[in-house]
Amino acid sequence: MSGPVSQFIDAHFRHFNAATLKDAADAYVRHLDQSGWMFVTLAGAMSTAELGLSLADMIRAGKIHGICCTGANLEEDLFNLVAHRHYVRVPRYRDLTPTDEKALLDRHLNRVTDTCIPEEEAMRRIERIVVDRWTAADREGRRAFPHEFLYEILRNGSLVPHYQIDPAASWMLAAAERNLPLFVPGWEDSTLGNVYAGFCLEGRITQPSTMRSGVEYMMELIRWYERSSADRSIGFFQIGGGIAGDFPICVVPLIEQDLKRPVRLWGYFCQISDSTTSYGSYSGAVPNEKITWGKLGVDTPSFVIESDATIVAPLIFAKVLGW
Repeated sequence: MSGPVSQFIDAHFRHFNAATLKDAADAYVRHLDQSGWMFVTLAGAMSTAELGLSLADMIRAGKIHGICCTGANLEEDLFNLVAHRHYVRVPRYRDLTPTDEKALLDRHLNRVTDTCIPEEEAMRRIERIVVDRWTAADREGRRAFPHEFLYEILRNGSLVPHYQIDPAASWMLAAAERNLPLFVPGWEDSTLGNVYAGFCLEGRITQPSTMRSGVEYMMELIRWYERSSADRSIGFFQIGGGIAGDFPICVVPLIEQDLKRPVRLWGYFCQISDSTTSYGSYSGAVPNEKITWGKLGVDTPSFVIESDATIVAPLIFAKVLGW
């Protein structure tokens, strides 16, 4: 049975980007029904946009089997988890002057479009908790990936006293519960990545390699993809562009062309993007271009929805979940 959101989409989303949204959601369901898995990529500020409200349900329902995200999306879900009541929304953000922006900075509010993340309650709170895990690992000679350290503090209860939202709305908590494979290329440009680099420079962390690297993330992704695709097709659902999408999609040609090993192509592709192809943007490249790179096949179900991911992704997730 389909819920009211799915019924609305079926009745009204008939043309243009709306029709593509419906087609992509239906193809997502078919892919899963045929025993396929789905890999999701998160660019932009999806965690601050509170995509966790639907993404966490997708993870817990077994509709997502791996995620590649930016360092910002990794940490900003936790920021929202522990500091939501301190966030400040600025509905008329387009009217802000440089002086207005400086006033926000003076209040230690870092703006992301219409939402300001509070530095002390969000960033510094998580920093103070996770730094103990970093320094302990450094002393012990233990190495881990960025997301593994965050999984640790989610699982050990360190954050529970600070929860300010329903934990069911945290996609990172859902991922930690299921030990979902995560891949976070370019983590160093995130807030916590900057903090970690500073700690290394000051000598508070003696071995920068305590944090496992992007190259190691790619090696793990190769192992995961080969193992997971051995007896099933894996789809690729891309929210936005940038490194979150570019990094993982190339694992297929890497295996085939560089490692000289047989590999399945991605079995489904959908991208939500408003990037312009004619500007030479890789993020805006249409799916057909990916055929020439050995990532998708001629018959791969492929969709591009040129719209706002904060609108489109929750609707697709709702339809996949039958809401």
